[in-house]
Amino acid sequence: MTEISLTNGKRKSRVKREINAVITIALRDITLALRSPGTIFTSLAMPLIMMGMLGGSLAKNMTGGLRFDYSKFMMVGMMVNMLFMITTMGMTSLVEDHTTDFTQEMLVSPISRYSIVIGKIFGSSFSAIISMAGTLIVGIIMGITLNPGQLLMILILSPLMCLSGGALAMIIIGVIKSNKTANTAVMLITMPQMFLSGAIIPINNSSGILYVLSHAMPMTYCLDLVRAVVYAGTPEYASVVLFNPVVNFTAIVVLTVICLMIGTFLFARSEKSR
Repeated sequence: MTEISLTNGKRKSRVKREINAVITIALRDITLALRSPGTIFTSLAMPLIMMGMLGGSLAKNMTGGLRFDYSKFMMVGMMVNMLFMITTMGMTSLVEDHTTDFTQEMLVSPISRYSIVIGKIFGSSFSAIISMAGTLIVGIIMGITLNPGQLLMILILSPLMCLSGGALAMIIIGVIKSNKTANTAVMLITMPQMFLSGAIIPINNSSGILYVLSHAMPMTYCLDLVRAVVYAGTPEYASVVLFNPVVNFTAIVVLTVICLMIGTFLFARSEKSR
């Protein structure tokens, strides 16, 4: 009984240590973001550019022939896109941490490599949440609204969206140690997803290589899951949602776990080889 108690005590202590590590690393990134007004401004300006200019133009030119309200479709897409894109871009701070040897200090601590990565993802998601809120504000100005229940469900799902985007970025961060190159590489994996995943352009009729690419992108399933929640019980559901929500959730979890494992392995290996 004593040995079992000691084992359980050690396990609980380990879990507590890992949770504290995730929270501490996340709070560090949130604090850095709050101390940088430029970061907050960029997070708020991005939705204005993407939603107000690009989205507004598309809304006026793509409504013909659609069996749903394109403005609402676009706003939901842009909210998820902001969560995904800003979290992914925020993960490039790991490259700066690599330069300043901060990652080396974290790696020598008695915590899991996954706790470090997940903490960084949740820290980066702070700016992403601000961007999502900015998108909502721009949408309200444009006359697009969601009810409180829909907003609550999007907020509940947002950590999963951020985790998916951050996990994908880790594969890039794990092999690139130049800040400029990392920023460019991250943009190369986020911008195509904005157009091919259905964030602003419906992909129901995609075929060939575009069909394959859209179905291989994590953000496709993130968007579809959120739209399934927003459009649940409405006549537009069949025209907007591509897959069953269970399929979306399963795909997100599987792709996130795969990207997280590969990315964390590459990240840890690159730091050990220094």
